[in-house]
Amino acid sequence: MKKLITSLLAAASLLLGVMPAQAAQPLRNLVSIEGVRENPLVGYGLVVGLNGSGDSTQVKFASQSVVNMLKQFGVKMPDGADAKSKNVAAVMVSAVFPPGYRRGQPIDVTVSSLGDAKSLRGGSLLLTPLRAADNEVYALAQGNLVVGGLSAAGKSGSSVTVNTPTTGRIPNGAMIEREIATDFSTNNTVRLSLKRPSFETATNIVESINRKFGGIASTDDATSVAVVAPENPTQRVAFMAKLEGLAIEAGLENPKVVFNSRTGTVVIADGLRVKAAAVTHGSLKVVISESSKVSQPNAFAGGQTAVTPQSNVSVDQGSGQMFKWPAGAKLQSIIDVVNSLGATPDDIMAILQALDQAGAIEGELVVI
Repeated sequence: MKKLITSLLAAASLLLGVMPAQAAQPLRNLVSIEGVRENPLVGYGLVVGLNGSGDSTQVKFASQSVVNMLKQFGVKMPDGADAKSKNVAAVMVSAVFPPGYRRGQPIDVTVSSLGDAKSLRGGSLLLTPLRAADNEVYALAQGNLVVGGLSAAGKSGSSVTVNTPTTGRIPNGAMIEREIATDFSTNNTVRLSLKRPSFETATNIVESINRKFGGIASTDDATSVAVVAPENPTQRVAFMAKLEGLAIEAGLENPKVVFNSRTGTVVIADGLRVKAAAVTHGSLKVVISESSKVSQPNAFAGGQTAVTPQSNVSVDQGSGQMFKWPAGAKLQSIIDVVNSLGATPDDIMAILQALDQAGAIEGELVVI
């Protein structure tokens, strides 16, 4: 059994030795095709049918929208009157126009409350035009909302909220009414835009395409690659299908450490190395506790009861420890040392930022 395990370990080591450091991946994961992209849509509308959980009378634009809607159906409100109804909520409707979609195809929409509505559960979105950045209407949205959250409140003021009840979705809730023109089928060349610009990746893409299809690819920089494509639309689509599946070795990137200061999340990419450095990290904790002491005079002393404040201040300097990373330490070594100290995410951020200032990190620090 021991000999078998030794043989398996030797075989695994041999395989790891011959495997490439950077595995090839499909071209579609590395680039986006110019002219074939999504377009955001947005619109303003009304959700009706709410069970008293809509906008309050303080939201003036909601009542004004109701008045304007009723006017379109021939219902005229008295001058200066507000259509006060808590069964209506003003909302913003957003969607994404997928690339290549044609007139009559449905898309999903997201509906979000704009006023102070408590919940959109059970509501229906009235017909809402969705516009793009050019202010043209490209889709019409309408339908019943699917809301994943709920909110309930009692007369005493106590309430409970689960998830977000003021946002919902309508699957296939909008219909495409106008198509977005693209030059994908008319341009002589197809431009591939790299999702992560890299001279090495752009060079590998050009070499792989020319090796497979001939000298049809070229590049001027690290951000895009131009490819000569067939003029016939059917042949061009088939060509792009083959092109997207082409295996490409991406260039090596500078390893990063990403800090999210709002949530305390620290992400360390594999491949990060540190130079030889000694670090000490401690904490100074000051605790101030307040209490009150009552001074009661004797029964016939004629004094008055007095309340005197008492403060207790304590200082804890913590147990600052010094540790050392050897030169070329990898991600696992960093994690082992940090975990052995019981450091919090804030401690990790402080340590890595100090190492970066000292020039001991072979990578890039990013704060989001």
